[in-house]
Amino acid sequence: MRHVIALDVGGTGMKAALAGPGGEVLHRARRATGREQGPQAVVAGILDFAAELHAYGAEHFGTPAEAVGVAVPGIVDEARGVAAYAANLGWRDVPLRDLLSERLGVPVALGHDVRTGGLAEGRVGAGRGADRFLFVALGTGIAGAIGVDGRVEAGAHGFAGEIGHIVVRPGGTACPCGQYGCLERFASAAAVSEAWAAASGDPGADAADCAKAVVSGAPEARAVWQNAVDTLADGLVTALTLLDPRTLIIGGGLAEAGETLFTPLREAIRSRITFQKQPTLVPAALGDAAGCLGAGLLAWDLLNQTDRTEVTP
Repeated sequence: MRHVIALDVGGTGMKAALAGPGGEVLHRARRATGREQGPQAVVAGILDFAAELHAYGAEHFGTPAEAVGVAVPGIVDEARGVAAYAANLGWRDVPLRDLLSERLGVPVALGHDVRTGGLAEGRVGAGRGADRFLFVALGTGIAGAIGVDGRVEAGAHGFAGEIGHIVVRPGGTACPCGQYGCLERFASAAAVSEAWAAASGDPGADAADCAKAVVSGAPEARAVWQNAVDTLADGLVTALTLLDPRTLIIGGGLAEAGETLFTPLREAIRSRITFQKQPTLVPAALGDAAGCLGAGLLAWDLLNQTDRTEVTP
């Protein structure tokens, strides 16, 4: 059976699958990144994991994988196939595409984790059928993926979709990126956790606890939550004005609050738009499988592109 290797590399763990031509998952596997042993060990672990998956496919499906798709965090130069920087993995300028291709002897596609997850959400998840979508992940930070006609835009330098660094509160809280008042400093899951821990007096409280307190009617929690929603709406309306997506997909940890987030967020966006068209606002559908599924799509896209090039006169 024809298949590809799909690999999603996270800060602490790796999720992998062997995926068929229709996106069907034929085999799943997980492994720790081993980041505590340093970046070289992480890279070696990725190569070994991919080799094992390659061998598994050959043994169980009669043929090895035809290509590999890999999603990694941080700054990614997709055109050159280089994992340029990832703070949580400690690596810089890793030519991951070439390393994997040399190890396995097959073509490799490398993608940014959020953009790759957004690709899956847009093509086979919550945005299926939308010609224009914006996927926004509300996690430790905030990042996005701009979808156009079934593909995700990386930008000229690989930074497209970094909505978390739109300045929504000029002169506000310092951001590690060097700016002040970035969206993710107010509306990410980490920011809500920090604000609620301070407001509640409980250092261990997080965004999920805040959402529960909002449901129970706690006024302090409602104030923290509404501030995050209002700030998020400010950033999203800026994005909507620039991109005019048909569907807006929200994922990440904060989206797990469901309608506790989506109901006030829809209203906050509605109250801010004037000439813009309000997109359909939906929760992400694929959960933590999005990155792996997207990596599989990258691999099949690469193969299909190669096939088209070979038959072009």
